[in-house]
Amino acid sequence: MFKSDKKHSVIEIKNEADNYLYPLMEDFYTIQGEGVHSGKPAYFIRFAGCDVKCWWCDVKDSWDESKHPKIKTGEMVQRAVESGAEFVVITGGEPLLHNLEAVTTRLRQEGLKVHIETSGSSPLSGHLDWITLSPKRFKKPLDEVFSYVDELKVVVLKNKDLEWAELNAEKCPDSTILLLQPEWETPESVGLIVDYVKKNPKWGISLQTHKFLNVP
Repeated sequence: MFKSDKKHSVIEIKNEADNYLYPLMEDFYTIQGEGVHSGKPAYFIRFAGCDVKCWWCDVKDSWDESKHPKIKTGEMVQRAVESGAEFVVITGGEPLLHNLEAVTTRLRQEGLKVHIETSGSSPLSGHLDWITLSPKRFKKPLDEVFSYVDELKVVVLKNKDLEWAELNAEKCPDSTILLLQPEWETPESVGLIVDYVKKNPKWGISLQTHKFLNVP
């Protein structure tokens, strides 16, 4: 944990955090394409490593951590700051396989808001301003995660996923924004979701707008 105490100066703690290594698949400045913050510019940091492995995943190259270099936190943070973004999205893979204390501490020290997109299957870590939970039926979220969820975003392919969405929504705070997202290569899920949301207006729809716009 990178927290100040009487034995270490702020500079020493900053240097320790800056030198912490993470397996990085990619980082880039783009537009957030999904969920509540869709359409807003954001800096994405995608960590490698995943133990969930959704068959429909569009970044399967992120699964094997050993394929990607370990990068110092300070380098990633500097690039995020230079981008001019107001917030950073930490994603993966499954980002919570890694201790996020160092990178989130440094990002917030630089004045950036920190968002995370996670399956919730590993314990929360770090300092997070917005938590998007995207739960998967084949590797369930930890119960301890639910009370912190700002946005529940469930990928839908079939009716079972709607049932799964409701089970997860019951565990979230009343303030959590509830969204259903059609799986990109399952077009029949669109009609399924539209009909469901019309009957259950507590839910909204998330679209992968970055794919329509053809941006990363």
